[in-house]
Amino acid sequence: MINFSNAQEVLNSYSGSEKKKTLIYNDKRYLVKFPDPIREKNKNISYINNAFSEYIGSSIFNMVGIPAQNTLLGIYEYNNKEKIVCACEDFTDYSHNLYEFERLALSINPDKKIDTELSDIMYSISEICKNMSVINITESIKDKFWDMFIIDFLIGNTDRHNGNWGLLIDLESSSAVFSPIYDCGSCLNPLLEDSDIEELSETEIKNLSINCYSCIKEDSKKINYAQYIKSMKNQDCSDALVRIFNNINIFDINKFIDDISCISLVRKNFYKQLISYRYEILKKIYEKLSK
Repeated sequence: MINFSNAQEVLNSYSGSEKKKTLIYNDKRYLVKFPDPIREKNKNISYINNAFSEYIGSSIFNMVGIPAQNTLLGIYEYNNKEKIVCACEDFTDYSHNLYEFERLALSINPDKKIDTELSDIMYSISEICKNMSVINITESIKDKFWDMFIIDFLIGNTDRHNGNWGLLIDLESSSAVFSPIYDCGSCLNPLLEDSDIEELSETEIKNLSINCYSCIKEDSKKINYAQYIKSMKNQDCSDALVRIFNNINIFDINKFIDDISCISLVRKNFYKQLISYRYEILKKIYEKLSK
C-alpha cells in the first residue's frame, strides 16, 4: 500500500465528521480520510473499516460507468501509530466548483431548508433545472440521481444525504453536470469488526443485505432500498435499474475485492456476500422490467 506519511501537506479546507488531511501526492491533491470516530455508544470498532468502505464504494461506482472520485488505500503514521487511510482525489480545481445539492436547493427556495424527503428532493431538482438561469445543466440530473440510488443500494450506502452529492460547475463555461460520486464511507457496514462478522450466520448476512435503509425518506420514513426498488412503483427508479443493470459485472467486483491485500478474508467474503445478495435482487427486478 501507499505510504502517505511523507506526502506534502497543505491547509485542509474540507469539512465533515472524520479527521482529514489535504495532501499532495504525485502532483495531485487528495483529501485523506482517517479512521472514523466511534459513532455508536459502547461499540469497540477497529477504526479502519470506513476507509475500506470509501475505497470499495467509490470504485464500484466507477466500475459500472458512473463517474466517482478516484480513491487510493494507504497508510499514514500518526501519533506513533500506523493507520489505514483512504485518499480521495480532489475533482475540483480553479475552474470547477462543487455545489452540494442542499446549497442549490436553498438558492431556489431560501425560505425552506429541505430534508431528505423524496418529494422535496424531486421538486427541488425540477426547480433547479427550470430556474437556475446562471448555469447550463447539460444532462438529466433526475436520471443521474436514480442511477446513484441503484448503486447506493448495491453497496448498502446508508448515508447519502443532501450534503454529499451535487453538481460540478464549470466556471468558465457556466455549464453543470452531476458531480462525480463521493463520500461512500458509510457503505458495507463499516461498524462491524471482523469478530462480529465471524459470528453472523448466512441468514443474518442476507437480512443485513435486504434490511438496508437509505437516508432518503418517503412519508417521513427512511426508504428500504430493496422494498422500494421491488415495488416498481417509481418509473424513474425502474428506468434507472434498466439503464444501469448490465453495467454491473459481479465477477469483476468480486475479483476487485479479492485483490485488496490489506483486507481480511472474512471481511472480503462478507462484502462479496452482501453485494451478491443485492445483485440477485436487482437481477430479478430487471428481468421483470425487461419482459
